[in-house]
Amino acid sequence: MMLRRGFILFLPRLVGLLVVACCSMSIVYMLACTPKGDNQQPALPRVHSPTVKEGYEAVLQEREEQHHNYIVSLKKQIAQLKAALQGRTEQLKKMQNQHPNPLDIWLDHSNPEKSQANLLAFLRSQIDKAEVHSGVKLSTEYAAVPFESFTLQKVYQLETGLTRHPEEKPVRKDKRDELIEVIELAVGSLNKPEGVGNAKHRVYTASDFVEGIYRTEKNKGTLYELTFKGDAKHQFKKIVLFRPFGPVMKVKNENVDMSDTLINVIVPLAKRASKFRQFMQNFRETGILQDGRIHLTVVYFGKEQMNEVKSILENTSKSANFKNFTFIQLNEEFSRGKGLDVGARFWKGNNVVLFFCDVDIYFTAEFLNSCRLNTQPGKKVFYPVLFSQYNPSIIYGHHDSIPSLEQQLIIKKETGFWRDFGFGMTCQYRSDFINIGGFDLDIKGWGGEDVHLYRKYLHSNLIVIRTPVRGLFHLWHEKQCLDELTPEQYKMCMQSKAMNEASHGQLGMLVFKQEIETHLHRQKLSSKKT
Repeated sequence: MMLRRGFILFLPRLVGLLVVACCSMSIVYMLACTPKGDNQQPALPRVHSPTVKEGYEAVLQEREEQHHNYIVSLKKQIAQLKAALQGRTEQLKKMQNQHPNPLDIWLDHSNPEKSQANLLAFLRSQIDKAEVHSGVKLSTEYAAVPFESFTLQKVYQLETGLTRHPEEKPVRKDKRDELIEVIELAVGSLNKPEGVGNAKHRVYTASDFVEGIYRTEKNKGTLYELTFKGDAKHQFKKIVLFRPFGPVMKVKNENVDMSDTLINVIVPLAKRASKFRQFMQNFRETGILQDGRIHLTVVYFGKEQMNEVKSILENTSKSANFKNFTFIQLNEEFSRGKGLDVGARFWKGNNVVLFFCDVDIYFTAEFLNSCRLNTQPGKKVFYPVLFSQYNPSIIYGHHDSIPSLEQQLIIKKETGFWRDFGFGMTCQYRSDFINIGGFDLDIKGWGGEDVHLYRKYLHSNLIVIRTPVRGLFHLWHEKQCLDELTPEQYKMCMQSKAMNEASHGQLGMLVFKQEIETHLHRQKLSSKKT
């Protein structure tokens, strides 16, 4: 009873609480669904509103207007960006017209003449970049791009690697076709001289070709310099061609008269009388009897063996009726740079080609012509890469006897190597040597002075012709590694000695000599048993 009476008393209160809760929820719902202010997005109309359809249409129209305004704004921004881009493009075109690009090739098919003119302008700009007319200042001796030389039958190349030879026939079709094309074009140019008209002139053939040099710079093109026989004994024709990654273009066609071009061979010397006797045999045969346009300057240091050297010089003078020599004696410690510098400055005649030479060098008459053809006062100096001879006793050790010196001087992989790290043998006009400042006289003994002079020329505007030549040889002589050297210096000296002794394969045969002999001995024994 008590529980029922309590429940009856509590029921009205519970109903009141529920009514209050429902009212509160209604108020909250009404607040949430009430339309917002003007700056707020309009709320959807209430479900029980009498204007439901009109409300939806009004909201949709307002949303559509907002999207339309947004699209108009985007189109306006795009138009502004296009206008700005067009303005930038016009500015860029104006700058290009005011400062034309070196590669200014506008292939306008509507104006082929302009396109051709632009193409020719670009190709000629490639010639200007390629050291055809003037040299370029270089930072180090390794920055110079060397030439390679060639004849009708052979190519003389520096980068031999392990599979290529220092002298070889151009086996690759592209290289063979390239050189044939260049020679044929040069012959055709010689047979169509400019400004001659209908006058008769000599007909040139490929057999008139003497030698050529070429080098390729990968961002410019290939430069060719070809020498042909001239109309007289000491006259030549020189053709310069350039392939600027396109058709070969004739750059120059000139007559080169070397009949009066004298070479002053300067040799610094101390002792070594027997080597000087060998040198003078070559000088007499090549320089005096074959060439004849040559002077010899010997700068001798000290007095030991001096009389013997002077006697060799005087005997050669009498036997060959040769008077064009100068003997200078210096009472001081030997310095190659000092000797060459003194010899060059001692000359009092007209401007002359200087050939800086050593007593262990052998040269041919063809090299003397190359020396003249590759030098030009104020423009070009010649740094030939000579062929260095291996030790004949190793090369011909399996022969009954060692051949004569002339027979040894063959450019093959087994007989020697291109001495591309040496810069001592060089040809230049005396005026260029004096203007460049000569040798560094603080350098004593052998080595260093040649690289110093070479760098001077590289830092100038002179063209440095660096190419292997087939007529200049360094004769082998024993290299002494002194006990006074430090262990590191002695090791380097022995490595240099090994490199000058024989080829890689020949040195390997020496290393495995015992093993080879053992193998041959076993073969003999086995053949006897059978």
